[in-house]
Amino acid sequence: MCVGVPMQIQSVDGLAAKASDGRTVELIDLSLTGPVPVGDWVLTFLGTAREVITEDQAQKIGNALDGLRSLMNGGDLGDAFADLEARGPQLPPHLQAALDNGQTKA
Repeated sequence: MCVGVPMQIQSVDGLAAKASDGRTVELIDLSLTGPVPVGDWVLTFLGTAREVITEDQAQKIGNALDGLRSLMNGGDLGDAFADLEARGPQLPPHLQAALDNGQTKA
């Protein structure tokens, strides 16, 4: 399984950037996103930025990863998924539209 890690861009040199997740600084590839301004956040997978994300998204993902780290070390999740607990399950937009139109079978 590949887990996306939010990282903040520290410096850019063409399609390479140094970025930090608050714990480490890594060299990441920006080929999939193109140039990203210093200070912006990206979601990285195996050393490659896949998409530019907001600071709020980065914080939520970081909280979830911190909660999972805690759980794996024998702790609890705490409020790592508070943003999801505050709402009920949601269908993707295309499935919600089909359900709204009465389509309940494929």
